[in-house]
Amino acid sequence: MPLPLEGVRILDLTNVMAGPYCSMVLGDLGAEVIKLESLDGDSTRNFEPRVNDESYCFAVLNRNKKSISVDLKSPQGKEIVMKLAATCDVMMENFRPGVVKKLGIAYDDVKQVNPGIIFASMSGFGQTGPYGRKGGFDIIAQGMSGIMMMTGEPGGRPAKVGIAMNDIACGVTTLYGILGAFIGKLRHGQGQYIETSLLEAGLAWSIWEFGAFFGGGEKPTATGTRHRRSAPYQAFRSQDGYVTVGASGDKLWRAFVTQVVEQPQWLDDPRFVRNPLRVKNADALQDLIEAITITQPTAHWVEKLDAVGVPGGPVYTYEQTLSDPQVQHRRMVYDIEHPTIGLMKTLGLPVKSSGELTQIRKPAPLHGQHTEEVLRTLGYSEGQVHGLLAEGVVKASKVPA
Repeated sequence: MPLPLEGVRILDLTNVMAGPYCSMVLGDLGAEVIKLESLDGDSTRNFEPRVNDESYCFAVLNRNKKSISVDLKSPQGKEIVMKLAATCDVMMENFRPGVVKKLGIAYDDVKQVNPGIIFASMSGFGQTGPYGRKGGFDIIAQGMSGIMMMTGEPGGRPAKVGIAMNDIACGVTTLYGILGAFIGKLRHGQGQYIETSLLEAGLAWSIWEFGAFFGGGEKPTATGTRHRRSAPYQAFRSQDGYVTVGASGDKLWRAFVTQVVEQPQWLDDPRFVRNPLRVKNADALQDLIEAITITQPTAHWVEKLDAVGVPGGPVYTYEQTLSDPQVQHRRMVYDIEHPTIGLMKTLGLPVKSSGELTQIRKPAPLHGQHTEEVLRTLGYSEGQVHGLLAEGVVKASKVPA
């Protein structure tokens, strides 16, 4: 049974994180992803750590892709892009707004040779508006989307989310935009232009905060590990670390109080009789709970929580996460053979399915590994390919595809 996007061709001009994450998932779904890089390559090829002079981080993010290296500023380079675009279902880019138009490879240019193309743009703030020409990185978008002011401990400095949240949010948002547009094309026969930004994609994830702001005038601030609408729903200190507890509903609260911390008198405490009151009195509730949880290690509390069906778990280091038996069972750490790095670990597939849906088929490409192969599919002769290489219009890796 073929993968769902088998036979779909993606021309990926994106760089760093948001776009490459999106195209990686499209590749996982079976698409042929042609990653078009500059002669210098994707900037994340320079990220540490390096194994056999290849960036491990780049290799994790760019599986299931082919790489060609082209000088986009040269007339011959532009010609290659347009020939490729004419053969593709999707084209995606994350240059600073205005760059693709200057290069002559914007949506209006591409649809002249491929009217059905789905063309996706990613940027810091969007293609229009007062910041429409401004570049942006994940941390800038985290700051401007309000996320940094609501992350971290109360009264502390603004804190960045530990991962590149807005980058990944932008990649996921672009992904569903592309898939939605592709379904629309299958049904109605028309391609289209879509675009999103790091700012909008991150802001779109602030659901509870948006509702509370417009519904009650609340201004979200940092709450540490606490939930804004539920309590107890946070991490509590234990004897050897922290344990998370999600016991906000009345049934879970009762089980937690009577069978986990064994303090049935709390059920009659007027500060805690309903969830909104527990949220209001979260400081006092935390003090009472931690006076008990501090007396035993995390594993003790997880066992007690599990025994009565109250959601809870340990707060892991990343190393502990990767070695957890559930993570291992679900194959979220996956072995793959890379042509230069050798046997390496890559992130597994988070979606499991009864049929063929996603698959890790091949490792990340070397810089320009598929340049010659892709040019030949476009009709370039062996002599023309060698000429483009000699003129510096394209670059190819020393390891063949």
